[in-house]
Amino acid sequence: MNKKYEYNSWPLGKLPKELQRPEPQIIKEKGYEWQDPRDIVDIFESKIAKFANCKHAVLVDCCSHAMFLCYKYLLHTNELKEKDLITIPKRTYISAAMQILHAGLSVNFDNREWSGMYHCCGSRVWDAAVKWTKNMGPTDNSFYCVSFQIKKRIPIGKGGVILTNDTDAATWLKLASYDGRDLTLPYDNPDHIKMVGYHMYMTPEDAARGILLMDSVPEVNLDSGGHLNYTDISKFIKI
Repeated sequence: MNKKYEYNSWPLGKLPKELQRPEPQIIKEKGYEWQDPRDIVDIFESKIAKFANCKHAVLVDCCSHAMFLCYKYLLHTNELKEKDLITIPKRTYISAAMQILHAGLSVNFDNREWSGMYHCCGSRVWDAAVKWTKNMGPTDNSFYCVSFQIKKRIPIGKGGVILTNDTDAATWLKLASYDGRDLTLPYDNPDHIKMVGYHMYMTPEDAARGILLMDSVPEVNLDSGGHLNYTDISKFIKI
């Protein structure tokens, strides 16, 4: 992150050490260098992009919001139109369908069998919530949305990431996830809000935990889920 001002992460006075989350300090002790806490998010994103073998990794607060933001980007660029049909497997997590609807699109279900990830047909979005293995990133400009929920390979607790090679999309997605704010400018700068965004970013503390977990979890992993793990959600969604 190209910062132009010093970010004060303790404006009301620093909390006692025993009340602070330990992960940011632990990664410092392990050799990761950061000054601004938001540097930790940049470190984690760079680490993930290298691991996945793709150009960009955009961290967000959960996989569901990763998918939502990708749909909103495709609507923003007119690659998708309102009410366009997106087809997903009927046996998947319920939020995959809900994010399509929340984004203003229409959802359809099919009988696909899948493991680890599946294509949300009609878009460039892939639900990769239950996949985490070396070189898993897209080779084209697709969006792979990964989950860091507690049952996943990188169990941060709540978190997600968008893997993509699309630089324009990555820039928009990063901006959108931080309330539309340019993080290189201070809060009182009249130009620091670039768009009406969403409050969906990953915190530095969670990113630090993710870094520690990445250093401990094997690089090559079996999928942690597939169609056999889910019920038929088409019964619960009115099309």
